Amino acid sequence: MIDLTEITITDAVREQMARTTDPRLRQIMDAAVRHLHDFAREVKLSPAEWLDAIKFLTEVGHACTPVRQEFILLSDVLGVSALVNALHDKDAVELGTQTSLLGPFYRETAPEVAPGGCIVRNPTAPLVTMYGKVVDTAGNPIPNATVEVWQTDEHGLYDLQLDGVAQMDMRGRMKCDARGNYHFRTVRPLGYSIPLDGPVGKLVQAQARHGFRPSHVHFLIAAPGYRELVTALYFGDDDHVDSDTVFGVSASLVVRARDNDPESPIPGLAAVRYDFSLGRAAQQATGRVGADPTAMAGH
Repeated sequence: MIDLTEITITDAVREQMARTTDPRLRQIMDAAVRHLHDFAREVKLSPAEWLDAIKFLTEVGHACTPVRQEFILLSDVLGVSALVNALHDKDAVELGTQTSLLGPFYRETAPEVAPGGCIVRNPTAPLVTMYGKVVDTAGNPIPNATVEVWQTDEHGLYDLQLDGVAQMDMRGRMKCDARGNYHFRTVRPLGYSIPLDGPVGKLVQAQARHGFRPSHVHFLIAAPGYRELVTALYFGDDDHVDSDTVFGVSASLVVRARDNDPESPIPGLAAVRYDFSLGRAAQQATGRVGADPTAMAGH
């Protein structure tokens, strides 16, 4: 028997795990152990701090429900979600529009919306038109592409926060026309704070961070033969567009609403135009950095 030290324990664990038959699991766990052990040594992790970390992760798990995914939120505020998204983009055959995070409020079965339809059931703020084209990387229109959208309401809340899973609002699914055009009406979403009442929110507050996401609309766009695009458009006049607490904003995704847009398909409303570009597909796993919380909870 060999007495293990704070240094030799790492190789002892790696040696036992070396028999893992799945090569990818073996690679991931070997790296995880090396980095976790190096982290603990670097900060000289105390027993009390170790136990605090266990309690924190336990609380994160308890906070997860069919309408709330606290672990995805934790990944978001630590920048891990944005990192995984960036790594996934590096493997693309070709890149179109800049990607962003799916987030913790996506739902799989958004209602169908007719062209020009409103995705908000009972708006209490002026409507805005969002329109544009879906094209390939050469600028050719992609006919009949599917466009899914979701957002907060004008008060900064998603339907899951208002009604749970009872009904859907501020979201929809539509088809582009034969020339790749899409358009719909909505209210301008309000920028919002991530939930601060749970363990992740308390961590953010302990770090003296504001916890806000800028005003944005999520998009998920797909067409046969093309790489699924997960992205969002961010309103450039929001106070937090330069300090998104989940690191989702890219300069190419920042937009502004225009009054009296002569090209808007719905005259009389402020309008946002954005043309999305899809790259060719490859044989690869999904790039959705996020999930429907009801699916994660097994519902």
